[in-house]
Amino acid sequence: MKYVLVTGGVVSGLGKGVTASSIGVLLKACGLRVTSIKIDPYLNTDAGTMSPFEHGEVFVLDDGGEVDLDLGNYERFLDIKLTRDNNITTGKIYQHVIAKERKGDYLGKTVQVVPHITDAIQEWIERVAAIPVDGEDGPADVCVIELGGTIGDIESAPFIEALGQFSYRVGQGNFCLVHVSLVPVLNVVGEQKTKPTQHSVRGLRGLGLIPDILACRSTKALEENVKEKLAQFCHVPLENIFTLYDVPNIWHIPRLLKDQKAHLVISKVLNLASIVKEPSLEEWTSRAELCANLHVPVRIAVVGKYTSLSDAYLSVLKALLHAAVACRKKLVVDWVPACDLEKETEKENPNAYKAAWKLLKGVDGVLVPGGFGDRGVEGKILAAKYARESKIPFLGICLGMQVAVIEFARSVLCLHDANSTEFKPETKHPCIVFMPEGSRTHMGGTMRLGSRKSIFSVKDSKSAKLYGNKTFVDERHRHRYEVNPDMVERLEKAGLSFAAKDETGKRMEIVELPSHPFFIGAQFHPEYKSRPGKASPLFLGLIAASCGELDSVMNPSSAHQHLISNCPKNVFVNGNSKKASNGLADVRHNNGYCNGLYTR
Repeated sequence: MKYVLVTGGVVSGLGKGVTASSIGVLLKACGLRVTSIKIDPYLNTDAGTMSPFEHGEVFVLDDGGEVDLDLGNYERFLDIKLTRDNNITTGKIYQHVIAKERKGDYLGKTVQVVPHITDAIQEWIERVAAIPVDGEDGPADVCVIELGGTIGDIESAPFIEALGQFSYRVGQGNFCLVHVSLVPVLNVVGEQKTKPTQHSVRGLRGLGLIPDILACRSTKALEENVKEKLAQFCHVPLENIFTLYDVPNIWHIPRLLKDQKAHLVISKVLNLASIVKEPSLEEWTSRAELCANLHVPVRIAVVGKYTSLSDAYLSVLKALLHAAVACRKKLVVDWVPACDLEKETEKENPNAYKAAWKLLKGVDGVLVPGGFGDRGVEGKILAAKYARESKIPFLGICLGMQVAVIEFARSVLCLHDANSTEFKPETKHPCIVFMPEGSRTHMGGTMRLGSRKSIFSVKDSKSAKLYGNKTFVDERHRHRYEVNPDMVERLEKAGLSFAAKDETGKRMEIVELPSHPFFIGAQFHPEYKSRPGKASPLFLGLIAASCGELDSVMNPSSAHQHLISNCPKNVFVNGNSKKASNGLADVRHNNGYCNGLYTR
């Protein structure tokens, strides 16, 4: 097994996750099998109980693991299925070691950070790296490890020590360290400054880790004299210094690395030069160029609780982008704070109220994503009502599906008190209820999580057609509340259709309004399985319906192959920084790289 460790210095948010994912893509294109591990030094056992404002979205895996959003990047870039153990946290390691101590596995020894914690980290890495994640038998050839945080952080110390030991444990030729650092440009002098990176590398070396490669983030390509200076003061060969400058969208990064021959350098460090082939990235390049040159906009309102931080809805954004590119449309996202749609805001902040409704009424489609807590729920219900009554394409995810059901019960069944017991436990008409197997005392890992089967009960439904007329689909879930089974019959008689249910037939998975051009809610999270080139069927349906092209994707073949068939072939990036020809907004979502989409 070969290991590539990606660390970061100077500041957080440089794009270590995108860099690690792109290195994985490059190595995979060389014919190698790749897996990934993310190390998060926080004490939480997993990301499940953290606010999106703290750490961005919680990404959910097939096995129900609630993990860091970077694992979503790995899955999307590499088209793999990771496990909860691919996300290592300080909490998991300490929990593991303490459990062993309680069992008496340490034979009465004094349990310490070194060697017990550091050994546990190394053993965890070796064990997880051997787990197949690409559907094939046997371990991968290369494991890409990302160390979260910034070099010098106190909480990273045990992992730094463990990884230093690990580099000697696996031996030279089996370990490659890529250090991602910042080379800022001061506006006053207009000069690329190397000192922050010099200090970062010095700190890294002082902790026992020696970088083989420097990946330098900057607004433009590094000048040759700057690279020479970095080589001299950081003791890294000139050919091992790469520049990761701002590009129209992150799909350009693998090609950017290839153009600088990163695959040759990494394969040389890992003694793989004799077996790797020239990487083929035509599909990635074509997709990146297609995305950068789309002109016809499709406007989607994302009505949510965390709209001030786009990373809170990162997978939703990616799924929208995948679908928009599949339909050859330029995605424009209008962020609508759900609270601003409510009547209380009209009294307290009329300008925000007017602005929110103006945005909502100017879009082609509406998406209400998942969430927790009662803040903004009434605004989401109003958004669902507007989309239903105005025949605007609507997609509700998890809580978004639940508010659509609540709105229908209030408006069509005239049950004005209809609500979820999550928000109003005393409601006389509970449309949404707590699942009996859930825990009311423990929050972490107690929801209905992971991949679950949804069986289509209405064969001619839009959702069934979008999924290629399959009997069932496996999608990932993350929820504590569900549609009240006792109200299903009454809702169906009023015109609502529950197109898919779980294996028991009692838990509602997909809801549709047949009389509407496109009004679908899903209890699961389809965004987690969306991939570049394999857009999620429900997101593809939303974008297509918003463009007036729904019929063209509602057949078994086009719902999954729409993107590849429309991609131009043999389009290459020349390795030079350039502005997208369609004037894409200079948005800096996702760790400093531009996503290639407009947001407001």
